[in-house]
Amino acid sequence: MIRVVLPAPLRQLAHVDGEVCVAVREPITQRHVLDAVEASYPMLRGTIRDQGTQQRRAFVRFFACEEDLSHESPDAPLPDDVARGREPLLVVGAIAGG
Repeated sequence: MIRVVLPAPLRQLAHVDGEVCVAVREPITQRHVLDAVEASYPMLRGTIRDQGTQQRRAFVRFFACEEDLSHESPDAPLPDDVARGREPLLVVGAIAGG
């Protein structure tokens, strides 16, 4: 099981507290994790990535094992600690303003 930490507004939308755990087919990639999250929580479709292009939303970032994975290929393997369930994939809402 892959652990995913969602930002508070998405946890509220999905009616979950804390982390979510999803079964993900190999290879363990951002794309496969997000596919599993959206399959388990269909109300999140379109909130993390665009439904048409599958591109990450502009104000969403991905982190794991103290690394910013936001600009990595969605098909790149996630760190081994995430794949083994030792560390979560963090979905973080970026803050912007002036």
